[in-house]
Amino acid sequence: MKVISSRDNPRFKALRKMLGHAGRTGAGAVLEGPHLAQAWLDHCGQPLEAYFDARRLAGTPALAALAERIDSARCTQIEGGLLAQLSDVESDQGVMFVVQPPVADWSQPLEESCVLLDRIQDPGNVGTLLRTCAAAGIRHVVLSAGCAHAWSPKVLRSGQGAHFALHIHEQVDLALAMRERLTVPVYATALEGASSLYAQALPAQCGWLFGNEGQGVHPDLLAAASARVFIPHDEVAVESLNVAIAAAVCLFEHRRQHSA
Repeated sequence: MKVISSRDNPRFKALRKMLGHAGRTGAGAVLEGPHLAQAWLDHCGQPLEAYFDARRLAGTPALAALAERIDSARCTQIEGGLLAQLSDVESDQGVMFVVQPPVADWSQPLEESCVLLDRIQDPGNVGTLLRTCAAAGIRHVVLSAGCAHAWSPKVLRSGQGAHFALHIHEQVDLALAMRERLTVPVYATALEGASSLYAQALPAQCGWLFGNEGQGVHPDLLAAASARVFIPHDEVAVESLNVAIAAAVCLFEHRRQHSA
């Protein structure tokens, strides 16, 4: 296992630079913490590179067991607490993987339930949406240009491992996808011209379209949707629901109707 003991080490500098672009389309992603690292090994195999805090590795059996699963040529110990300087969370967890995010196959028309995300910019919302989709049994999530990058560090932390239960499609032209790639009806959330979610007899398979935090679903996409729904709530108290909350309500109402 290689060792880095100085912030002037060229590999350390390269890693720090790479973190500024992590998760962007075509770039590698960075997984922080044993939970995400374990999930990657279980679902995807070896990382490109694995970095361990030297002190934590020596004193934490779980990290040592994790290191044993990785080819030694891919592993590096970082001494002197330098790994913590690379993390953007207050308490680093002793391990960091550099990986190449998987590219989901979309060679066939999509005939099952899916979620379409239109310009959702907050990484916490995107990560929560991915986690909610996985919990609701959705397997395909399609992100438009303008969404937070699905494999960015903040989205990964919010997703809590949901990425590995999903087929994630990024930088997609949603209008084109709805027209040519989806064979299921698409339900869009909207405040105007919509029917109550609870008045719908939802089909077993459908797409769900959720829009930008401030602007909602783009008008062109709304026009192409099969139906518009709203979630009844106390409009005196709040004008609208957070997009991640709205998605959870819709997806689990869909699941409830077809739970048998």
